[in-house]
Parts: sequence; structure tokens; C-alpha cells
Amino acid sequence: MRSNTRNRAVVGTLVGLGILGGATGLTVAQAAPAPQQAPQPPQPPAAVIQQPVLSVDAATKAAQAALDAAEAKGQRVTVSIVDRAGNERVRLTGDGAGPQSGESAKRKAFTAVAWGKPTAELGKGITGDGPTLRDIPGTLFLGGGVPVTAGSPIAGIGVAGAPSADLDAEFANAGLQAIQAELR
Repeated sequence: MRSNTRNRAVVGTLVGLGILGGATGLTVAQAAPAPQQAPQPPQPPAAVIQQPVLSVDAATKAAQAALDAAEAKGQRVTVSIVDRAGNERVRLTGDGAGPQSGESAKRKAFTAVAWGKPTAELGKGITGDGPTLRDIPGTLFLGGGVPVTAGSPIAGIGVAGAPSADLDAEFANAGLQAIQAELR
């Protein structure tokens, strides 16, 4: 009898827990895992802005494509890729490129990103006897600089050293073309 009473007590307790669980929705069958949400990155303070930057991989790819285009035509050039602030990210100097080509390529790249237009186009609009954009330090309005845009200018590609600005511009555009699909 004792075991029968004990069995009834255990069964009664289990039934009571089942009723309590069913009434409160705490049954195993109804428990569902909470949906997992991806952690959100912290937001910058209101006084801080974030700007897109061309990756070093993309900058290197663009520079190599521009240098390859120049070498395919037998030209000895330097290619410079700068960020929005004019900081040089990548520089490739081809074999035999002149010593002036490095600084010229960097200045063309900076000019293109600063105004968001190719340097050949900008150079055509600078006329007059008074002060002009040419007076701004670090700029060079010869063809061979093109902006890299992703909604707005984020980098510049500059090429210098070919015997004409048209060739420098052609090679800079080859660099831009190499990464254009990755900017969309």
C-alpha cells in the first residue's frame, strides 16, 4: 500500500505540474528559441562622420592596370592612387620612369579627387590673368588624373611620365576601368 500511495503522490505531483505548466504556457512543446539577431555595430557619436575609402586591394588593382596599359604601349610612367584627403595609398613606378613622374602623378590624382573631375577637363577651364585654381598648392591640371567615385569622389588616380597628357589620361582611365564594377 505504501508504494501505491507513493505512486499516487508522484503521479498527482506530475499532473499538477502539467496543469500549472499548461496554464502558464511553460510547456516544453510551446518553448521556442528566441530569434538570433546579428549584433549591430556601434554607431559613431553625432559629431563624427564616416566616409568611404578605396581599399588598398582596389587601389593596387587600379594602379597595376594603369601601369600595365602604359607598358603595353611602351611608356614609362608612375601611377599614384590617393584617398579623398590626398594621402597617397599606392604608388607604382615603372622601370625607367622619370624622377619627376612620381610627384606629378600624385598631384594629378589629388587634383582629380579634390574637384571630382578629370584633370584634363579641369585644365581647360582655367584661364585669366588673376589668381586661379592653379595657384592652390599640390594641384596639377595636366591630363592624367581621374577621380574614383562611389556616390562622391573617394580617391584619385594619377599617371605621369608619358610624352603626352592624353596618354597619361588613357592609362589613368584604364586603372579606373579595372575597378569600376567593384564601385557599384
